[in-house]
Amino acid sequence: MLVGVLGGCATQPTQQDVGMVIGGGLGALLGSSIGAGEGRVVASVLGTLVGAVIGGAVGRSMDDLDRMKANHALETVRTGVSSNWYNPDTGNEYAVVPTRTYDTASGPCREYVMDAIIGGRKERVYGTACRQADGSWRTAG
Repeated sequence: MLVGVLGGCATQPTQQDVGMVIGGGLGALLGSSIGAGEGRVVASVLGTLVGAVIGGAVGRSMDDLDRMKANHALETVRTGVSSNWYNPDTGNEYAVVPTRTYDTASGPCREYVMDAIIGGRKERVYGTACRQADGSWRTAG
């Protein structure tokens, strides 16, 4: 869940773009597990679109403080432990739970679940982020 949201790039995608990619990936995964045959393709496409809309809302809501807190959670919080924060500037609340940690040839990666309360609406995003050479975390996939 956090391409440019967690790490730096030469050209930064917008927060909404990041959330849409993350949400879309999750939606595709969930949709593909629902249907069978041609129905599976339709469910996967619909899941991608719905997930992109939900993930876009989470990405759009994050500011620099939220990205810093999410990076900190991925870097320091033990697997299965929640890191929660409230952003006084936006009124939004977030919770990141790393669910699995593993190593790749390019460094450590962590799967996570992020819950957010944005404008009173609860959103959930699933993702995988990998540590970059500069220490920041960037979504994989």
